Amino acid sequence: MSEDPYVPEVPDVRTVDLDEQGWLLDDGVPVPASRLLDHFAEVLTPPADATDIVVYVHGWKTTPESALTAATRLDGLLRRQYADRGAALYPRLKDGFAPWTVVVRWPSRAGYAATRDRAHAMSTGENAHAARVIGQLLGYLDERRGDPAAGVLTTRDGQYLHLVGHSFGCRFLCEAVQWAADELPGGTLGWSRPGVPGRPFTVDSMVLFQMAAPRNAFEDTFTALAGAPLRGPVVATYAERDWATGLWHRMAEKRRGIGNQGIGTAPEPVSSIRMRPADSPYPHAALDHWFVSVDAGEVFVEGRMPAGAHSDHLRPESAHLLLSLADHAR
Repeated sequence: MSEDPYVPEVPDVRTVDLDEQGWLLDDGVPVPASRLLDHFAEVLTPPADATDIVVYVHGWKTTPESALTAATRLDGLLRRQYADRGAALYPRLKDGFAPWTVVVRWPSRAGYAATRDRAHAMSTGENAHAARVIGQLLGYLDERRGDPAAGVLTTRDGQYLHLVGHSFGCRFLCEAVQWAADELPGGTLGWSRPGVPGRPFTVDSMVLFQMAAPRNAFEDTFTALAGAPLRGPVVATYAERDWATGLWHRMAEKRRGIGNQGIGTAPEPVSSIRMRPADSPYPHAALDHWFVSVDAGEVFVEGRMPAGAHSDHLRPESAHLLLSLADHAR
């Protein structure tokens, strides 16, 4: 029996593995560029009863086994939260909520500076492939869930697509979304704006748990997010006891990170809210912004040196935030 009530005995979480250049692996062997979509079709087929697709990218110093465990726990937290409080807190999910989770695994077991440089190198430059591979993964999943141009995103016949990153994994998601924005400029961001047909993919929400990046990263690094294929908000959590993005980030980059202090500046105004208890609803107006900075300092508190509460993001309150975004995306 599993000792964790949020980890089922037989999880249905799929894995996507990348090498140090960000290239897709199949049992340790690089997949040829011409076979990327064929490989996704062979190993990633969303079940017919899935209502929402969750793509999770892990963070710093995470083994492949630990990444799978984290994604499985997140899946279990979502299911438990919906089972316990679905009718009361998520009225637009009244027809059911069945997540299908895909975890992207990458080599992250190095020192802070080395992992930071690797995460950047895997997504940028001539021989960096992570943004392209994850971008094509999202495009494949978007196509499999239905055609956004046909309005599937707003009907019960489609599946909603949510991105969840942790730590350095947040950078990969931002680079992948930027890749799509660069491919076809002119996208949209925010629930108050409709999706645009013809994009490589459209995402309904993106949650960045304890992002390992400078506070102004959305203004001077991930600038294309303001024109990215996102229908929903970019939501980033932060906690004072996250020492990895506080103390260690300041030592490595001379400033604290988003995971410790929240989003600083961005191309659009940043809304700041507190993380709510698992039984307290998020009003639509609280989340319907281009960028939302969520103070999780009273929730993410567990952890020892050197990282502190950096990895304390797998909690019922986190599942509540994700489910609230899924509910408001309908």
